Amino acid sequence: MQTFYFSGNNRQRGLGLWGMTEKISLKNLTKRFGPILAVDDISLSVAGGEVLGFLGPNGAGKSTTMRMLTGFIEPTSGTAEVCGLDVARHPVEIKRRIGYLPEGAPTYGDMTAESYLGFIAEIRGFNGPEKRRRIDAAIDKVDLKDVTRQPIDTLSKGFKRRVGLAQAMLHDPEILIMDEPTDGLDPNQKHQVRTLIREMSKDRAIIISTHILEEVEAVCSRAVIIAKGRILADGTPQDLLTQAPNHNAVVITVDDADAGSFRNDLLSIAGVATVEDLPAQGARNGTSRLRAMPTDGKAIAGDIEKLLRGKNTPVHEMFIERGALDDVFRKITAPEDYANA
Repeated sequence: MQTFYFSGNNRQRGLGLWGMTEKISLKNLTKRFGPILAVDDISLSVAGGEVLGFLGPNGAGKSTTMRMLTGFIEPTSGTAEVCGLDVARHPVEIKRRIGYLPEGAPTYGDMTAESYLGFIAEIRGFNGPEKRRRIDAAIDKVDLKDVTRQPIDTLSKGFKRRVGLAQAMLHDPEILIMDEPTDGLDPNQKHQVRTLIREMSKDRAIIISTHILEEVEAVCSRAVIIAKGRILADGTPQDLLTQAPNHNAVVITVDDADAGSFRNDLLSIAGVATVEDLPAQGARNGTSRLRAMPTDGKAIAGDIEKLLRGKNTPVHEMFIERGALDDVFRKITAPEDYANA
């Protein structure tokens, strides 16, 4: 299976991003559960200032990788380092530097949100005024003020998730590792959390495991796709979009009378691979919508514009498609299924 690494990607050499300080380094990380190979020789680094979207289908090895990174399980082979410290040799120090939001809601559901955060603060070593300051700051960041005295079991899924976020950031960690951080949140809450993640990323390394691909475009500076325990793609979200089947395709709506000859004119352009007929959704009566598919994602809009000017063909609509991460995800993780879709 092909692996996509994009230009400028010096992370494979362990240099971090654009000279930023490397916060996380995984080298040949492997985990077996009996005969099952869950994580297969993963190597990557994450620098301060990066928000890494960690993507993959169910069972890809995302959660296992994060649990090894946070010290919850030991690797079969390879190493995981946080801030230059080996996770296996310095587990307590590593946990001081990491904020971790696992999948699911916080435990101790009979506690109120406030008492739970107080419990976490004490575990983290905060007492007295500093403990109070940390709790209040975490509550304010994720907007828990209205439910602080309610038992966690009585909270909605979204509020439970926010309690989990609050405990992960309470000690102001250098590293944040979050599994589906906006799961269960409404659109306003998602926007709030995404804004918070962007603000916190300025001086932290953040890893987000998510199935919500719009979240990757919204907050991530980089995305890694894994499947069957191996890294299949690594680049910015914009880099990954270049792998979308319809990246740089051009959609044009013309009069029905011009559609046949215009289709042939489009096919005469060197960079146009095929021309597809699209459903006339929203198109005026008597018009046809065509999609010109580029060869290898090349930019063809300029050549099409020149053609239109030369032919003086009336155009009702024209736009360039950038592609979708959903399509890239399917193409990379399940190419055979994708080809037959």
